[in-house]
Amino acid sequence: MAKKYIILDTETTGTGELDRVIQLGFMVLGEKKIEVQNEFFTTDVPINYAAMEVHGITPDMLEGKSPCKESASYKRLQELNTDENYIIIHNAKFDIDMLAKEGFKTQMKVIDTLRVAKHIFPDEEAHRLQYFRYKMGLYLDEQKEADELGITIKAHDAIGDVLVLKLFLSKLKEAVLAQFPTENPVEKMVDLTLTPILIKSFNFGKYKGKTLAEVAASDAAYLRWMLGGMDNLDDDMRYSINTALGV
Repeated sequence: MAKKYIILDTETTGTGELDRVIQLGFMVLGEKKIEVQNEFFTTDVPINYAAMEVHGITPDMLEGKSPCKESASYKRLQELNTDENYIIIHNAKFDIDMLAKEGFKTQMKVIDTLRVAKHIFPDEEAHRLQYFRYKMGLYLDEQKEADELGITIKAHDAIGDVLVLKLFLSKLKEAVLAQFPTENPVEKMVDLTLTPILIKSFNFGKYKGKTLAEVAASDAAYLRWMLGGMDNLDDDMRYSINTALGV
């Protein structure tokens, strides 16, 4: 059976622990015809206004819809959930964690294009999908692609973002191949997704704007305090601090 590549995005009631998926959009690549899934869901959790401001999904749009787990698109995603397939998401942890609340546990190989982009384009001022949409001129090609697939383009809409991500993935794959010409670019993206990201400078706190190397030289005790005293320190920052300290 041919490998399939599932490019996916969700929209949710918010970003908190209790929030839930209200839109699931994905494309399935790997066969002659691209499959498109796009569906809205009802939920008992109200959409918070900050989320509504971003994606524009209002409660009336969800009236009469099925819950996520009972939907055709969710059931199709479960059918695709095998270890020979790949799931491709920008900021994958968020969407995978949200889908886990609906009972979905991915068996697919994960490509997080946000993490891959941070490895491949470390000096970009941002790594958001919409940033690359404009920086790489993806918006120039998206209408033609949307027309062919019957998709309406709208920023921060699940299937609209999937379309942009499909275009970005092609550019990212080219960049990965250029940097790692002897490796399979798809498998390299899986590998980079799992590889710690080396953070060069602080974007928060009293040393905002300073490089970790500078702080290691001037106030190594502060970095050691971060390692021992900050429970919410993510793995990438922990790795980067240890690197700066020469651990």
